[in-house]
Amino acid sequence: MAVGVAEQAVFAAADAVLERGERPTVERVRLELGRGSPARVGALLDQWWAQLAQRLRGETRLPALPADVSQAFVAVWQQAVLLADGVAEQAFAERRVLLETERLRAAAVENESRQAEAQARQQVTAAQAAQYMAETRLADLERLLEQQQAQLHEWQERSAVLSEERRVALQESSTLRQALQGVQQQLSQEREATAAYVRGVEDRSHQEVDRAREEGKVTTVQLKAANKQLEQLRQRLDRALEQLRQAQQVAAVESARAATLAQQLKPARTKRARTSQRKRPKVDAAVES
Repeated sequence: MAVGVAEQAVFAAADAVLERGERPTVERVRLELGRGSPARVGALLDQWWAQLAQRLRGETRLPALPADVSQAFVAVWQQAVLLADGVAEQAFAERRVLLETERLRAAAVENESRQAEAQARQQVTAAQAAQYMAETRLADLERLLEQQQAQLHEWQERSAVLSEERRVALQESSTLRQALQGVQQQLSQEREATAAYVRGVEDRSHQEVDRAREEGKVTTVQLKAANKQLEQLRQRLDRALEQLRQAQQVAAVESARAATLAQQLKPARTKRARTSQRKRPKVDAAVES
């Protein structure tokens, strides 16, 4: 849109349109000029109409002419002035309509701008609320991660205690096995000694049967005592083996729970690492500024 068209150029174009017998309008003057914005040409055309009325009133001062000719010329000139005033009034009315249209258009644009601004404010509010919710959720996840890490540490300590108990149980089981082997060896030796003794008694004499029987009873009592001691050792071994089995089961369960918790914590750690990476550029940018 051209700006700064010369005032005299607009006046000359309006005069040219009027000389052709046409009413000067904004579009006709612009067509005559070949350039110029409607607002600029319209404003200058209003000035041209005002000056035209003054020019027409100035032309009533005629040189000395015959009375009849002078009166007729004045009558014609006054009629032309009235016609020009009507044309000017019509141009002013069109100009007012154009200005009203532009005003309504500007009001519509302003209304759209206000609506856009209100929508933008709503979007900013929604974004701020979403950011607050995200930060709150992140803080909750960080607290949950800390709790789970503490629980994992506790389970690891408990697993270590169970492992130590399992080691002690295995050591006690080994000790009991060695003791059982010693008792069994001692019992075997006693049985062999008893059998040798019985054979010796039988070989020596039937007279010593009663005495041998008495000694056999003593030996039987001792054997029963040894068997009872062996049974007690076996029971202790069974209890130790059962405790060992329970400790192994508990250790296996705790190991599985620790592995499951570590797998559950993996996404949270990854998300936390990503969050830290996203926050780091903001902090660096703040430091650089």
